[in-house]
Amino acid sequence: MELTPDGLIYWQWKWVSINATLVFTWVVMGILTVGSWLATRNLSAHTRLSRWQNFLESLVSVINNQIREVTQQEGIGYLPFIGTLFLLIAVSNLLTVVPGFYSPAGSLSTTGALAFLVFIAVPIYGIAQQGLTGYFRQYIQPTPLMLPFNIIGELSRTLALAVRLFGNVMSGTMIAAILLAIAPLFFPILMQLLGLLTGLIQAYIFTILALVYIASATQVHEKQKTQYSTEH
Repeated sequence: MELTPDGLIYWQWKWVSINATLVFTWVVMGILTVGSWLATRNLSAHTRLSRWQNFLESLVSVINNQIREVTQQEGIGYLPFIGTLFLLIAVSNLLTVVPGFYSPAGSLSTTGALAFLVFIAVPIYGIAQQGLTGYFRQYIQPTPLMLPFNIIGELSRTLALAVRLFGNVMSGTMIAAILLAIAPLFFPILMQLLGLLTGLIQAYIFTILALVYIASATQVHEKQKTQYSTEH
């Protein structure tokens, strides 16, 4: 049993190869794209809504409320990025119940790419809220001597974000393989249910941490606005 989809090579020509990580990532992206199109093609403002629209609005509302609770800000600006992160990881992990499917989140290259997106999103949101000067001023507070430490902190938390998701997904696969080898008649259903729960939890943890990092880059601006409003 492969612990990571990187080891499954479906096609290779010289140094170019297509492995299971790429294939299953494309599968998840296709499912999300088609599912989004099907769920939004007949949206209605009437009082009687379809089941798909009810489910979609409930999901968006839950994610938006969670963003608002974590950031103490209106979450509409964060919703596209954070919601996409959560759905991509959650669907990737949930589809592991399908025989032959390997979660792309079990690859360090995938989790590294997702963590890199968070690393890029943090300054983008921070600069959008505080401006270029206001955002980068945080790196030299309370003293310019903190600049290298703040930079190292940004890089290390990005690495930790990638390794945490990869390690949790891979360890879950390893435990499942061991238990299935010991007692294949008793554990398959239990492990599938546990895998579904674990996959959702890992998707939630990753997106919440990403949201916390983004919120930390914008909270100074919000505090300044609040202080200004109070004084005037």
